[in-house]
Amino acid sequence: MDLIKGQLTSSVMESLTNQLGGGVSTQQTSSAAKDIMEVLLGGVARNAASPEGAKSLNNALEKDHDGGILDNLQEILAGQQQPQNSRAIDGAGILKHILGNKQSGVVDAISQDTGLNSLQIGSLMMKLAPVLLGVLGKQKKQQGLDASAISDLLRGERQQQQQRQASSPIGGLLKNFIDQDGDGNIMDDLGGMLGKFLK
Repeated sequence: MDLIKGQLTSSVMESLTNQLGGGVSTQQTSSAAKDIMEVLLGGVARNAASPEGAKSLNNALEKDHDGGILDNLQEILAGQQQPQNSRAIDGAGILKHILGNKQSGVVDAISQDTGLNSLQIGSLMMKLAPVLLGVLGKQKKQQGLDASAISDLLRGERQQQQQRQASSPIGGLLKNFIDQDGDGNIMDDLGGMLGKFLK
């Protein structure tokens, strides 16, 4: 999350807020962005906990997400610039495979938590999903991470996330929408969906 927050600077948040239309505060946008990244990062971290999942994630990062979008992130998020690989910013495709038919439920939960409407949350999700994979891809490239090292990078984050969810209002809301197997852990459900996408 710290690496992600480093990309979501105040200027990026202001730009995203302006794109959402009038009446939206930067604080609302920032809050929604945090909720969105928690959900998506949880899915990635859970999937990478297994050797097969870590390998699939590693391959996806090598193929489509090298972190290049972060070099001109504000321009790309504003639609002013396009990366060479269009799949690097295919937020809709990433969300479809990670969240599946639970996407609308996640949107509603984050909408309740932040006060933004569903269209605004959906727009933010599509813009931010590629940022997450871009951050991971950049770390892989800079540090020469293999599948095992990526798994290690995410393991600690997953543990911290479970602690954050226990004290987060959005945590309970999201569990109601995403916990498919009723075990109280939404990350296993998200991880399964993400595994299908990465394969």
